[in-house]
Amino acid sequence: MQSKTTATPIVFYRLPRVREICGGVAPSTIWSWVKAGVFPKPIKLAANTTVWNSVDVEAWAQSRIADSRGGEQ
Repeated sequence: MQSKTTATPIVFYRLPRVREICGGVAPSTIWSWVKAGVFPKPIKLAANTTVWNSVDVEAWAQSRIADSRGGEQ
């Protein structure tokens, strides 16, 4: 008998939501962070659809909060 596991649904953020989470920075800032390797890489779903995994973006935001508090949460 196989056990049933409930998979957590994957949530994607588009650029406007990512910008909101990052404090309203410009799109070019997000892209420069990605290029520098300090922000999660996006996922290309289609030719004109780029998204970020919400878990990655939220983890990045939490790390920024922790860093600003000297590593405390």
